[in-house]
Amino acid sequence: MDYSLIIARYGEVALKSNKVRRRFEKKLSANIKSSIDCEIDIHQARIFVFPEDFDDAIKKLDKIFGIVSYSPAISTYATFEDIEKTLAAYADKLHDEGLLDENTRFAISCRRVGSHEFSSQEMAAFAGAVVVRKFACPVDLTHPELTIYIEVRDNDAYIFHEIVQGPGGLPLGTQGKVISLLSSGIDSPVATWMMMKRGCQVIALHFDNQPYTSSEARKNYDDLVDALNVYGSGAPVRKRVVKYGDYLSKAKEDAPQKMTCVLCKSGMYKIAAKLAKDMHASAIIDGSSVGQVASQTLQNILATREGVDVPILSPVIGLDKVEITRIAEKIGTFDISKRDDGGCSAVPRYPETKADLDVFHEAQESMNQEEEIQKAFDAIEW
Repeated sequence: MDYSLIIARYGEVALKSNKVRRRFEKKLSANIKSSIDCEIDIHQARIFVFPEDFDDAIKKLDKIFGIVSYSPAISTYATFEDIEKTLAAYADKLHDEGLLDENTRFAISCRRVGSHEFSSQEMAAFAGAVVVRKFACPVDLTHPELTIYIEVRDNDAYIFHEIVQGPGGLPLGTQGKVISLLSSGIDSPVATWMMMKRGCQVIALHFDNQPYTSSEARKNYDDLVDALNVYGSGAPVRKRVVKYGDYLSKAKEDAPQKMTCVLCKSGMYKIAAKLAKDMHASAIIDGSSVGQVASQTLQNILATREGVDVPILSPVIGLDKVEITRIAEKIGTFDISKRDDGGCSAVPRYPETKADLDVFHEAQESMNQEEEIQKAFDAIEW
């Protein structure tokens, strides 16, 4: 099909005030252009994309947050004569592609914006007659096998038959920056993707726990960032790495063994909070899911987040592993996360699951946590 353009649609952006909507539209347009070589015109809640390479554009649009759906289309003038001529040629192309013949139950869906000498119903009936005259195919408005859409906007008309679902959400980069605690596991990449979908620009902070983890964990982290950046048009994920092995050694040597995981997560949050302030980020993101591991019981969540003065958001907090895995498979991070990286050998045999705050405070003092946090923070790899 020789398309003229791609019509992209946004959703909740349309509900914003005029000022905010214009800002979001401008950012969404910039994000599209950062990924696709194209010209863009935004008019009446539609984004008209004129790409140099249609195949490339169609492949990339479903990875750009803020786009609810899109349709490759051909354009013509909004007159009966021009629509008849263009629709007849379009129907021929559908026939050539095996999508339309005398046995195809079809429907016409017409939508108008502006003032015209015809109603939407009149144009739909007219267009349906054009197709019937060519192929004598049956009209079925209830359960059509093929729907041809005609969108009339002022003096122009657009014809298409596909509505491809986009990722939805808000344009990436419209909601400020967040620090995401990105491990090599399944949960944190999904949590990161979910906040990208809500328009947040991400700084991915990874804690390299060597010698308690293998170098594979670091490689998986790098690959996960690459996978997430498929969705990063306009505001790609940035990487920061903390050498965390010395901190963990100090926790294991100077504090009760069972507190290692609680002290580990507490340190991560506090280092992330320091980085957030340095990079003017507004929140910390993690992949916590209630009860999934020792550090994610409600009592331990309370302890590990104590003293952190930056909001901590956990997008997957109420999802189970099956639900999180389903999203990971959809977004392309699961195959990376399921690689065997050897796990973390710093985890004690019987980790604390119900941290008492008084005992936790004693453990923090025993290892001189604040000093160890500062050492790790000062050595962040940029």
